[in-house]
Amino acid sequence: MNRFSYARATDLRDALAQHHGAPHVAFVAGGTNLVDLIRVNVERPVRLIDITRLPLKSIDETPAGGLRIGALVTNSAAARNRTIAERYPLLSKAILAGASAQIRNAATIGGNLLQRTRCPYFYDTDVPCNKREPGSGCPALEGVNRMHAILGASEHCIAVHPSDMCVALAALDAAVHTDGPHGARAIAFPDFHRLPGDTPHIDTNLDRGEIVTAVELPPQGFAGHHAYLKLRERASYAFALVSVALAVELDGDAIRDVRCALGGVAHKPWRDFDAESMLRGAPLTGDVVRRFAGALVRNAQGRRGNAFKIELVTRAVVRAFQIATGRDFRSERDDG
Repeated sequence: MNRFSYARATDLRDALAQHHGAPHVAFVAGGTNLVDLIRVNVERPVRLIDITRLPLKSIDETPAGGLRIGALVTNSAAARNRTIAERYPLLSKAILAGASAQIRNAATIGGNLLQRTRCPYFYDTDVPCNKREPGSGCPALEGVNRMHAILGASEHCIAVHPSDMCVALAALDAAVHTDGPHGARAIAFPDFHRLPGDTPHIDTNLDRGEIVTAVELPPQGFAGHHAYLKLRERASYAFALVSVALAVELDGDAIRDVRCALGGVAHKPWRDFDAESMLRGAPLTGDVVRRFAGALVRNAQGRRGNAFKIELVTRAVVRAFQIATGRDFRSERDDG
């Protein structure tokens, strides 16, 4: 572990001022990801700015009828919040599917958003990794890649985003509120995280010195028909092989609206808006759902260790629809 200095910010302006223009500075709150990376010399900040005393710990109704969750609200507090559990149960269930109770008690909403997209090679400083050292190579391409990406990857990185919470936020069309040297802004969730391309070391579209202040949920929470399905190697404390966050609005036997985000398959929570559009107005049948599931992986690229994920996604999506809608498509006989 490298040596670093430590300071505590008194308010948001103070935090931004302390960070502005200084190299190798990091904000820290729960530290459940950052401190781990410092311990193994992957992250080497020279200064940590403690933001735990900033007034970003409230959960408030928005004028539009949605919900604003402060960046320093802990994962446990968000998951157990009555309003979130009742109006946005998809988010509550996704948070509770991640990590352990002890980690959820310390981890924050903002920190969860900002955890690094990573794989075991990223943690191992004895091997090359384009996320740690751009241009050094990606050993996962031909190495152990069972957990790695099948969608949106590049020759520079095939790591997957680890968050459960972010998959649900993607499905709910959340927005991320930030503040920084250029002022406050709101970032649509699909634009917050990045695919690797040729810059896999950059995980988000935050500007330098910018800080996450809140996550905003729209009024529609899909409490009636939703599912968070996480498939993993063991029952607890494991990252997803594949996860599905599904939100459905029905009009009788027709699909009025649908949002489906996948985890464990890409460098960021994955949504396919074109595939979703084919479902709107369609009848809720097994054949329709299976075609949708196939469309989600039409551009998937499996490797030696993770090609099984392609079929796993299709099966998981169908199962998520069964959970969300109470339908058993196995009993249907589709003529199409």
